[in-house]
Amino acid sequence: MNRQLTIRKGERGLTLVELIVTVAILAVLASAAVPIARFQVKRQKERELRYDLWMMRDAIDKYKDAADRGAFQTKLDSQNYPPDMQTLVDGVDIQGKKVKFLRHIPVDPMTGSNEWGLRSMQDDPKSDSFGGQSVFDVYSKSPGTGLDGTKYTDW
Repeated sequence: MNRQLTIRKGERGLTLVELIVTVAILAVLASAAVPIARFQVKRQKERELRYDLWMMRDAIDKYKDAADRGAFQTKLDSQNYPPDMQTLVDGVDIQGKKVKFLRHIPVDPMTGSNEWGLRSMQDDPKSDSFGGQSVFDVYSKSPGTGLDGTKYTDW
């Protein structure tokens, strides 16, 4: 009976080979997790960029719809689009009430700036310079490419 309970001197702990194998396995698992985490961060930023673009474009559309219904006056050459993004944040007076279309201009998650590329109706659809007449569209100024292979400026 006593024989089963006794531990031999050479059987205590891990051998050096077992320890090296364990560390190697952990290193392989850790190196596999790093790219996944990196893609997860990029995917989250892309999701945020898509939401911000949708939100700003929706605000532009709501401004134009209100102007088309004659709720307020716009410049003749603007085709009822807002003159700039700040107008969507500041709002316009409609029948004595201030109506805002956007709470704030979001920060571009790809550039870390609230500077967005703007296009007016008079600009070329793929133009990267703003004519300044009115804001028809907004896009990211990031030169990067998304996980789907398209440039952020084309979103």
